[in-house]
Amino acid sequence: MLRKAVEIRQEVPSGEYTEAYQALVTERLDTLMSVGILAGVLRFQGKYEEAEVMNRRALDGREKALGADHPDTLTSVGNLALVLGDQGKYGEAEVMNRRALDGREKALGADHPSTLTSVSNLAGVLGDQGKYEEAEVMNRRALDGYEKALGADHPSTLTSVSNLAGVLGDRGKYEEAEVMNRRALDGYEKALGVDHPDTLTSVGNLAIVLGDRGKYEEAEVMNRRALDGYQKGLGADHPDTLTSIYNLAYLYQEQDRFEEADQYYLTALDGYKKVLGPAHPITLACEGHYTSLRERIMN
Repeated sequence: MLRKAVEIRQEVPSGEYTEAYQALVTERLDTLMSVGILAGVLRFQGKYEEAEVMNRRALDGREKALGADHPDTLTSVGNLALVLGDQGKYGEAEVMNRRALDGREKALGADHPSTLTSVSNLAGVLGDQGKYEEAEVMNRRALDGYEKALGADHPSTLTSVSNLAGVLGDRGKYEEAEVMNRRALDGYEKALGVDHPDTLTSVGNLAIVLGDRGKYEEAEVMNRRALDGYQKGLGADHPDTLTSIYNLAYLYQEQDRFEEADQYYLTALDGYKKVLGPAHPITLACEGHYTSLRERIMN
């Protein structure tokens, strides 16, 4: 960029230099925005390694062009944190999320929707690491803020409801988790439609807590609905599709339906190894459950 700026300085009359340089900067920032958008598309497709590369490129460029504390830079920090979490790099994801949250609180205030997004994202990675108590506190803060700023039916509010439901389930608060999951699902269906990926995520989350409460029949119906929707919308090898398969396998194991569980575990495990890698925490968790199933069958 510096070299190109020097070339412009040599070719453009001095009175027009500032305007030409500003045009160059604008072009550079537009390129970085496109890189960030591409990173988001890759993440949606489950191509997490490529998305990480693109997010790091966008972040590096924005830090140089705008500074470390600019809102657009902090957006890149938050986006990188998300894809790091997708890959099981939870420690670095937490660091990035805390950086984004701290920067947004200072620049935008504690109640700004972008700040609340950072609160919610931090809660997610805290939950991934088993820090459930802090995750619940953060999720409740995000939900309260979204309800006040955006209303009860806004998609961001519904995502916060769903996230809180997840951590409540992790803490064994299954009844409250079911109530929150049903609220999120009802809202998503009305706001986004029955086949939207966020709606399907809510379907899958409700299925998990129904299974935890021993409501196996309804849990299976919900899991199959999520799986069918993901297969049609995202494809058979997408991580979200594989998670629905994994959830069905675990549900069958809990009901001693070992043959079906074995089949679904193998499908999920094979897919996870290909898409996420053998060392990803989700792959390892799936492998652990499958090993447990085989031991029960053998005994």
